[in-house]
Amino acid sequence: MEEQIENNCYWFAFYEGQVLIEKRAGGWHIPVGTEPPAAIPEGSTVHEIGVMDGCAAKAYALAAPIEGDDESPRRMKDLRASFDVLPWDEYRMAGKASEILTWDRDSRFCPRCGAPAGQVAPIAKRCPVCGMEIYPRISPAIIVLIKRGEDEVLLVHARNFRGTFKGLVAGFLEPGETLEECVRREVMEETGLTIKNLKYFGSQPWPYPSGIMIGYSAEYESGTIKLQNEELSAGAFYHKSCLPEIPKKLSIARRLIDAWLEGKLND
Repeated sequence: MEEQIENNCYWFAFYEGQVLIEKRAGGWHIPVGTEPPAAIPEGSTVHEIGVMDGCAAKAYALAAPIEGDDESPRRMKDLRASFDVLPWDEYRMAGKASEILTWDRDSRFCPRCGAPAGQVAPIAKRCPVCGMEIYPRISPAIIVLIKRGEDEVLLVHARNFRGTFKGLVAGFLEPGETLEECVRREVMEETGLTIKNLKYFGSQPWPYPSGIMIGYSAEYESGTIKLQNEELSAGAFYHKSCLPEIPKKLSIARRLIDAWLEGKLND
């Protein structure tokens, strides 16, 4: 049953990793209105995910994709690709919406006893049988820019990259280790190199599907590149005057590379 509301809302409607967008003056946007842009499937939860421009932001999962062509005022767009067309604040909120919907889909049953879980708060569920509380799971991962001298940077191509670009060493945090230990372990495992002068750079939500990237910079200390073949297909140090294709601007990897090119990692 569709929810009746009095005021305009931003509606983040998803189907299998694609978000519904619409063409308005000035470009593509998330649909806004007093009614959802497409029917809310029976039994689906409409999630309150925040406020944008004084309007509530709500998210729900579609039962089927909205069909449209290049001339349609509304179409489905892959979340990652929506970065290229949506305003930044709408893209960021779409990422949050995607993570909430992924959590809702994957936590229908209690992981401890298997009973159906009920939602008790915007980002909390509780098992009515054993009382276990279930919150969205966020997987932390590190990413590190390694420079050699002032003019060279280590760039790699991971086998799971979408495209032919070369990026930075990255990997998931393991139980029992600090973020800094994770950086050094991932660098050694994937490239055989040791690093020094590790410095925190920043972080970025990464809703593909539910992660957070924690960025660092470091300096090459020693070793010869020996790639972990299961993870990387290429890796080398590149001079700043002759870089290969690098990641797009949606990622913290690109922010790190741009900061290095602009001399902002030297402090």
